[in-house]
Amino acid sequence: MIKKIIFLLVASFLLGSCANKRDILYYQDVVENSQNQVQYLPNKVQVNDILYIKVVSIVPESVEPFNIQLGSSNAVSPSLLKLQGYLVLEDGTIAFPVLGNIKVKGFSVVEIQDTISKLLLDRGYVKDPTVNVRIINSKVTILGEVNSPGTYNFEEQTISLNQAIGNAGGLTMNGVRKDVLLIREVDGVRTFTRLDLTKSDLFNGPYYYVKPNDVIIVNPNGPRILTAGYITNFGSFIGILSFGIGLFLLLKR
Repeated sequence: MIKKIIFLLVASFLLGSCANKRDILYYQDVVENSQNQVQYLPNKVQVNDILYIKVVSIVPESVEPFNIQLGSSNAVSPSLLKLQGYLVLEDGTIAFPVLGNIKVKGFSVVEIQDTISKLLLDRGYVKDPTVNVRIINSKVTILGEVNSPGTYNFEEQTISLNQAIGNAGGLTMNGVRKDVLLIREVDGVRTFTRLDLTKSDLFNGPYYYVKPNDVIIVNPNGPRILTAGYITNFGSFIGILSFGIGLFLLLKR
C-alpha cells in the first residue's frame, strides 16, 4: 500500500513538472519561407530622455558655439555623455546653445535634426549644417523567468522585443511564453499589455519594437510556482516525502 502511494505521488510530481512543445516553442504558427514587409517605427523623444547633439559644417569654427566640448580624448565614456547631454525637461524642451529652448518631446531624432538644421540656416548661424541627434539613455528592464534578469542599455535607436529578451539570455524553460507582461509609459500614461510569444502576429503589432524604459515581465509556469517554496528540486521532494511516510508509520504504531 505504501509503495503504491509513493508511486502515485512521484508520478504526479513528474507529470506536473513536464512541459510540451506548445509551452516552450516561440512563434509556433510561422509559415516556413513566408515573407512580411518590415515596418520600422521610430521612437519618439520623451521627458527625461538625454540627447546627444552634434553640429558639423564645412566651416568648423561656425559650429563651435553649438557643440559641447567633451575633452581631447577620443574615447568618451557613456556616463560622461549622459552628464553633458541635453536633458528633456518636463515641458518637453531642451536648452540648446544660442538657439534657446527647442521643443523635442514627441518628435523622432530625424525630425529634431531637421528642426535644428532649419533654425541654424534661417537665423544665419551656420551654412550647410549637418546635425546628428541620438537618444543616449535608452534602457529596458527585463524581470521574471529569464536567464539574466536586469536593466539593459541599448545604443541602437530601435531594438525588437526578441533582441531585448536575447540580451537577458532568453526565457527559461519555466517562463510562460503566452503570458509576457509589457509595461510601457508614453506621455505620462502607463499601459499594461499581455503578449503571446507563441504567435507570429506579434511581428506586425505595435509592441514588437521596444521603447525606452519599457519593462518586460516573464511570468513563471505552474511547476515553477509549486517549487518556489521549500520543494526546490526532485531530491527535496523525495526527502520530504520520506519524512512524511516515516512520521506516518511512527504514529501508526
